[in-house]
Amino acid sequence: MFKALGLAPAESAVYVALVGNPRASADELATTARLSPAQTRGALVQLTERGLVSRLPGRPVRYLAAPPDAAIGELIGAVESKLWQARDAAQALMETHRAASRYIHPEQSLEVLVGQDNIGRRVTHIENSAKTQVRGFDKPPYVSTPSANVKSANVENQGKRLRRGIRYRVIYSRNAVAWPGRLRAGLLATLREGEQARVRPDLPLKMLMVDDRMAVIPTSSSEQNGVAYVIHPSSLLDALITLFEAEWERAVPLSVDGPVDDASGPDEETRDLLMLLASGLTDEGIARSLGWSIRTTQRRIHALMEDLGATTRFQMGMSAKTRGWL
Repeated sequence: MFKALGLAPAESAVYVALVGNPRASADELATTARLSPAQTRGALVQLTERGLVSRLPGRPVRYLAAPPDAAIGELIGAVESKLWQARDAAQALMETHRAASRYIHPEQSLEVLVGQDNIGRRVTHIENSAKTQVRGFDKPPYVSTPSANVKSANVENQGKRLRRGIRYRVIYSRNAVAWPGRLRAGLLATLREGEQARVRPDLPLKMLMVDDRMAVIPTSSSEQNGVAYVIHPSSLLDALITLFEAEWERAVPLSVDGPVDDASGPDEETRDLLMLLASGLTDEGIARSLGWSIRTTQRRIHALMEDLGATTRFQMGMSAKTRGWL
């Protein structure tokens, strides 16, 4: 049962039997676990050394199992630690291999991925290998609707990386933010987890970049193409890093922060509206993002202007900023 955690079959059987029969003797455990007395005694010795079983005083000698949540949890933690060490060693070895082969085989600075499933698996692996930060360009078209994607494990996995201390900086095109359902289905969730996001009117390409080690870009702007490049350390990767940082400096911050100065602050929908207006989305883009009609969007904007005592949208933005709504 616990072979993957380093326990032999006899040790697993004896531990499970002892959990269900506290203070059992070796002979009783042998009967319950269907093992020979010699196998049972050997397993008890190993389990005692591992701290999974304690020997009680008295005659006959009886045993008590350590609580499974602590005992098995510790074994799982030890295995996970070894897996992380192996992963780090493999990554370091791969980097050594690339460095040694860089000038002998320059084509190794570029991988070609074919097929959406293959691309998806490789992107997940690359993203999971991040040590310090993930950077990205996000723009349509999409293979599937983002609002459906974010209901999968993607947002949850990103949240785990953020909580591990991995920094996320993502630049979205206006069309990406305006994509129906995108804002509330996932974008706001990742922002609240700590993602740093900014918006540009448009982006030159899609891209995922991990640390300064790798970047993934599509070979075509058509999502149906199903081919992508993985860029390893090279002058091309250096150029992509420079491109990202230049776009980041010019992009407009997208944030869910902004303390409200009194109890009469905006409701959630109004805050979303202000955030999208500040990001430069058109009325049509805001309507698509929030699932409103154009008429409803414009009515909400005019009502907000009246609430803030503004006669222009610029004044509305300045007033909202002053109140801490942005």
